Amino acid sequence: MRILILNRTFHPDVASKAQYVSDVAATLAARGHEVTVVCSRRAYNRPSERYGRRDTWRGIDIHRLACTGFGKKAKWRRALDFGTFIISCTLHLFTLRQHDLVLGMTSPPLISWIGAMFTRLKGGRFAFWVMDLNPDEAIAAGWLKDGTWVTRALQWILNDSLRHSALVIALDRHMARRLEAKGVDPGRIQTLPPWSHDDAVHFDVEGRTAFRRAHELDGKFVVMYSGNHSPSHPLTTLMRAARVLRKRSDIVFCFVGGGSEQATVREFACQFKLTNVLVLPYQPLSQLAGSLSAADLHVVVMGDRYVGIVHPCKVYNIRAVGVPYLYIGPSESHVTELRPDFAAAHGNVEAVVSHIQAVAARGPLAGVPIPADGADLQSRDRLLPQLIQALERTGGAPVTDTVPVATL
Repeated sequence: MRILILNRTFHPDVASKAQYVSDVAATLAARGHEVTVVCSRRAYNRPSERYGRRDTWRGIDIHRLACTGFGKKAKWRRALDFGTFIISCTLHLFTLRQHDLVLGMTSPPLISWIGAMFTRLKGGRFAFWVMDLNPDEAIAAGWLKDGTWVTRALQWILNDSLRHSALVIALDRHMARRLEAKGVDPGRIQTLPPWSHDDAVHFDVEGRTAFRRAHELDGKFVVMYSGNHSPSHPLTTLMRAARVLRKRSDIVFCFVGGGSEQATVREFACQFKLTNVLVLPYQPLSQLAGSLSAADLHVVVMGDRYVGIVHPCKVYNIRAVGVPYLYIGPSESHVTELRPDFAAAHGNVEAVVSHIQAVAARGPLAGVPIPADGADLQSRDRLLPQLIQALERTGGAPVTDTVPVATL
């Protein structure tokens, strides 16, 4: 089967979506399918870094396209980067032949529509992997106003993509419910959450020691937020907790990752002269186990308006590592369904501070923690084969009972 995958990021990029789509592409290629990936030349969080235009990895034909690299410091910069990639992608697709299956994702927003149009013009079937829902996310963030002609046009584009999708993959039941409200037949929706990276993520004693030593965290109680820093994951409550605990020299708040709001964290720490805040970039997948294991308490955050729109997939790797985690967000979400160790609403700084102090009283982790109950249900070996089977079924390929996943 000939399969085309459209997403802005791909291996070796360290962005979360790049890791997930690389898992899928590598497993499809290992099963004998002819896989082509169209993505950007620029690294997600370091737009000045460029990859080669054409590459082959694990038998996958990678087409990397030119686009601007203004970054995320302003909305117009992001819009130009998205727009130029969409234009490059559209022009490039005219040069490609028909594929049996096109898998479209959501980076940049609404690239799915380009994939759907490609199958309309050249044939094949379209599958839509909804990693986040736009323009719904942009409306929730206040970047777009509901009811304007721009918003209505973008909603029409999204709905048109959904109408033409033979398969729509939702990440949780809340997202599936939103998709149904947009008119998607429930029979075309398959709900599959992202997975933990079992082959790369586990509690790593040596990696924990190396990470903590490299960043002068020995003997400290480390509270860690690891992942995308964006408006959909508002960090204000956690930052205010760091300010309240600024005199606790034994507690350090470590923000690891990237995104438009990481600069806000830096500015907040600078404004209040917080020496207990450490800001670090995304860690390579090969070092992810060590960085996640370095925490004594993880934090997962979801904005109140984003249930069913975004899905903080970082929680699955945290559960696999076994480090306790605190959730800040709405009481009804997929994260609360996983039963975090503690949950607090946004703005409840007192509860967050109290919980951090209670856990810190026990001191840094000693010994190897046990993965959270049910962590195996979110494993890569369990969920990735289900997604592969759904894609093969949609594309018309024979579906087998067992799907060995590729080791990255």
